[in-house]
Amino acid sequence: MKFNIEFTAGIIIIGNEILSGRTVDKNTSFIATWLGDKGISVEEVRVIPDKEEIIIKTVNDLRKKFAYIFTTGGIGPTHDDITAESISKVFNQKYQYHSEAYKILEEFYKDQDFNSGRKKMAKMPENATLIPNPKTFAAGFYVENVFVLPGVPSILQAMLPLLDKNIITGKKILSISIDTKLRESSLANDLSIIQDRFNSVDIGSYPYFKHQPGTILVLRSVNKIEIEKCEKEIREVLIKLSQ
Repeated sequence: MKFNIEFTAGIIIIGNEILSGRTVDKNTSFIATWLGDKGISVEEVRVIPDKEEIIIKTVNDLRKKFAYIFTTGGIGPTHDDITAESISKVFNQKYQYHSEAYKILEEFYKDQDFNSGRKKMAKMPENATLIPNPKTFAAGFYVENVFVLPGVPSILQAMLPLLDKNIITGKKILSISIDTKLRESSLANDLSIIQDRFNSVDIGSYPYFKHQPGTILVLRSVNKIEIEKCEKEIREVLIKLSQ
């Protein structure tokens, strides 16, 4: 199943803590599901360290390939939060305080120390547009097709729906799951034949081992008629193989 570039996205997970295994990435699944509901297919996900040159190269690589890029992580108050400054360099823009973001944080911290680390969260590319943060008020931002979000899952999940109006939606990606109770190897030949017949449907095969081996098949397509025909053929094959 191929998508028009207009309806594709890439995700960049930024953070040494993800690569080291100290933190489990929960953002990819949430972003991909949110985009899938809008008919946007996530075509590539990269996990990269907090290194400026790698952030710049990765963002430049992906923003030319896909309609939307989402980055997570690296926009906090500490020395290793370098995503915002790196994005400024991607677009050759000044890295400076965003007046609205600064005012929001200044008000939020009015009864506390509005220190340099907290002020840093208001710095971003000069032409950035804010993504509001209803949780902690430290905004994300976007420049052109690059959307820059925090790494904390609960905060990201509160912010992402606020971008609904910024996304040009495609046809909703339909998904059907079938638990076969059969070994993947017994399905392989038939699945290959069916996949060749249904180019507009992605057929994923995911084996599992619980009390007995089995395989879950996941069909994905934007074409309702084709995905239903494909499901019907697969179920007919499953009946044959189970006899």
